[in-house]
Amino acid sequence: MITFLLNSIEHRIDDIDPNTTVLDYLRDHLGRTGTKEGCASGDCGACTVVVARVSADNQLQYRSINACITPIGSLHGQQLLTVEDLAADGDLHPAQEAMVECHGSQCGFCTPGFVMSLYAHYQNHAQPDRQEILESLGGNLCRCTGYRPILDAAVAMYDPALEATPDQPPHNVRGTLAAMAQVPADLKGDNHRYFAPQSSAELAALYLQHPDARLVAGATDLSLELTQSLATITTLIHTGRATDLTDIQETSNHLDIGAAVTYSDSAPLLLHQWPELHELLERLGSKQIRNQGTIGGNIGNASPIGDMPPVLLALNASVILRCGKQRRSVPLDTFFVGYRRTVLGKGEFIERIHVPRRHASTLFRAYKISKRIDDDISTVCGAFALDMDGDRVTSARIAYGGMAEIPRRAHYCEDALRDKPLTEATINAAVAALAEDFCPISDFRASADYRMQVAGNLLRRLQLSHNLPAQQLQVTHYA
Repeated sequence: MITFLLNSIEHRIDDIDPNTTVLDYLRDHLGRTGTKEGCASGDCGACTVVVARVSADNQLQYRSINACITPIGSLHGQQLLTVEDLAADGDLHPAQEAMVECHGSQCGFCTPGFVMSLYAHYQNHAQPDRQEILESLGGNLCRCTGYRPILDAAVAMYDPALEATPDQPPHNVRGTLAAMAQVPADLKGDNHRYFAPQSSAELAALYLQHPDARLVAGATDLSLELTQSLATITTLIHTGRATDLTDIQETSNHLDIGAAVTYSDSAPLLLHQWPELHELLERLGSKQIRNQGTIGGNIGNASPIGDMPPVLLALNASVILRCGKQRRSVPLDTFFVGYRRTVLGKGEFIERIHVPRRHASTLFRAYKISKRIDDDISTVCGAFALDMDGDRVTSARIAYGGMAEIPRRAHYCEDALRDKPLTEATINAAVAALAEDFCPISDFRASADYRMQVAGNLLRRLQLSHNLPAQQLQVTHYA
């Protein structure tokens, strides 16, 4: 059974197919059709809803998510808010009223998703800030109104004249959610099962019992099998309720990140160490995707175009793998063995990610090239970590995504840089060496020639940005 709050109404579900998404549950089971289905892949934002959970400091934490790719079981212990829940006693929420007053809606299909993203932003920010607003709306697409009136509405909703009756939930909502979260969760229906262990030890034991189960964290990739391929998964094991997989620790040697930590939760600590990551993290999916997607999932699915694996390869990260009570540490550059294949054995899973702390002499950059700025998949992603002695490169770790069947280091390129000054001549030699490292393919996203040229251009961009002080790099603050 799973239990959650739909606005303030407690919902208990036992007999339902765990492959059911939140969107399908809302529309098909509850008749809540305000939440729309657009792409069914987490790209357009028409299905955006907001979930609230109790944070470590006992506050309600509001986050926008894509209902179309969220399995129903992940709602356990959370509050779900849809566009139908915002108006109170006939009064529109400021986010809704501002959309009306600023003419932010035309055909209206995308409007509920925009309103819910605005609502989440309103709950998390006391004042309007253009950059933060753009980030919050990066996962919502409009095809007819255009963004100017919608951005106007995002600012106008903070006007005191629009302020309605305080919409903060009563204090007992926090207590109710906290109590719900302590109860074990599982689902069954149509001969399919869903489990949500509360610790990595429980997960390890459960995975040995069901070695053919699919692990699911944020489901931002796995759910596409359900919505795009129309597949069904017999057994799902959710990792996001294992408390020791959702924590981050900082030691004297490394960052210790639980495999189920979301991008939104990991961003502040990552940006503290490597502020140069701000642009890549801001462009990794959308706000909704970052609120659900996990670093462990991005590694585990072994996609050749994942954004974080090249970064982690350049930073010399390793993964802690667990099977039952046994653990082993594997350098990330030996973890990927082929297209969508890793060294993981039966019943084995990623428990933690270890990222060495930054050295003062490290020059680090990460670049993402895609067809559009926001909410898009990488064509090429490059990450560069050079240890410098003045202008001389003493060691180099360079990794790319989108250049091979796996995220991979560029060893010949690294050799061309090592013990050389970071000059144009050195970079030209390193660019030439990329032809020894990679033989990319052409597909609908880019040609092989384009990928090779872009990979080389990112090296040149690295050299040109060498003199930019790290403190001048903007750091994005994630709510």
